[in-house]
Amino acid sequence: MQSTPTGAAIYARISSDPDRNQLGVGRQLADCRALAERHGWRVLDEYVDDDKSAWKGKPRPEYRRMLGDIADGQIDAVLLWHTDRLTRHPRELEEYIEVCAPRSVMTYTVTSGDIDLSTSDGQCFARILGAMARKESDDKSRRIRRKHEELAQAGKMAGGGTRPFGYQADRRTIEPEEAAIVQEAARRILAGDSLRSLANDLNHRGVRTVTHKLWGVHVLRRMLLSARISGQREHHAEIVAAGDWQAIITAEQTARLRAMLTDPQRRTNRAARRYLLTGLLRCALCSSRLVARPRADGERRYVCAKGPGLPGCGRIAILADTLERFIVEAVLHRLDSPTLAAALDGAPAPSELPDAMRLEVETTSHELEQLATAYGERQITWLEFLAARKPIEARTEAAKRTLARRSRVSALEPYVGASSVLRELWPGLSLARQRAVVAAILDRAVIDRAVPGRTTFDESRVEPLWRV
Repeated sequence: MQSTPTGAAIYARISSDPDRNQLGVGRQLADCRALAERHGWRVLDEYVDDDKSAWKGKPRPEYRRMLGDIADGQIDAVLLWHTDRLTRHPRELEEYIEVCAPRSVMTYTVTSGDIDLSTSDGQCFARILGAMARKESDDKSRRIRRKHEELAQAGKMAGGGTRPFGYQADRRTIEPEEAAIVQEAARRILAGDSLRSLANDLNHRGVRTVTHKLWGVHVLRRMLLSARISGQREHHAEIVAAGDWQAIITAEQTARLRAMLTDPQRRTNRAARRYLLTGLLRCALCSSRLVARPRADGERRYVCAKGPGLPGCGRIAILADTLERFIVEAVLHRLDSPTLAAALDGAPAPSELPDAMRLEVETTSHELEQLATAYGERQITWLEFLAARKPIEARTEAAKRTLARRSRVSALEPYVGASSVLRELWPGLSLARQRAVVAAILDRAVIDRAVPGRTTFDESRVEPLWRV
């Protein structure tokens, strides 16, 4: 004889809810609440897995939480809209039976009756319902697969979701500006450009994906491998028909792109790493510049080199990988600092300034040449030459400093206060661009001796001296 539940739980699930409006689970909850109210049962909790397929085996955190509460004795009845909301896998059903049966937890549904899992008849009935639900899922999956095959063979689109880059919302009409980017990307990759450099260039130019995100190598590769951009329909990665939409590039270009980008011999690793901080490191003991010199095992490092033609003391060495990561993190952190923003407020802004400073450098160089000629022809004395040379050289150095500062500011301008953007782009930047950003902020870093016996990176050895 069934006892009246003292603590009931409602479980609701819907397999697909792309808009995340929870209308489907909302209807299930409303019907289950009405069922509890009709019988006068107290609902202790509601467990909702929205957009979670039981057939596909997606993780269902609320379902797992409910099983835990049943096992803890907090629930003695489960209310469902239909048994197929609970599970579509026989093995999951067996777990549910194992948890509910010893505790005499009843299962009540709005549309498919009640199940007493404490009895063999109830368990048998549940297994029959579970088998039917699994068959229904398998049949539905088979029908969907067949439908997709028919659509593919007819060259028709299937599904929805985000529109493809290069096409308007109808997924058929070309979006001219984006299509031009697709055509450019295809040409550049076929000409030998790398996906990474292309993605970096698009991001630098402000080109974004249809979801307004930065381009990544994998996103770009997936777009260029797609047969859709050449007006062709593919199914399971195979081109099966001409599509019923406009093409952006030719079928021949797609064939070449797919052959190139799927070639197992294609190099996907980056070129061998070089040294980021060359010229920016100083020895704390003798003030000499540290130079790049790998260890015998090939691991990169910076050392204060001693030997013929080398002024160093030979007593400082530091591994390059950990030091470079530390300096880059410090630079990225400083990009968001008020100190940097305030320093850049005083930077020269007019766009014509670099040209003016270059002209100044050229003019002063010409003046020095004329001055040297005048002294050589004995038109002026040595003391007159020295007196005239000093202000000219001062103007030259001032112009050079302004140019250098302007170059550094230009490298930083897109990223001040936006270190997260630079952090995402950083791995794909060329060494030259990485170094330009670092050198714009870091004047030098002084490296001290290592603590004997310490094998991990010691940031106290590093003293960054900032330009701004």
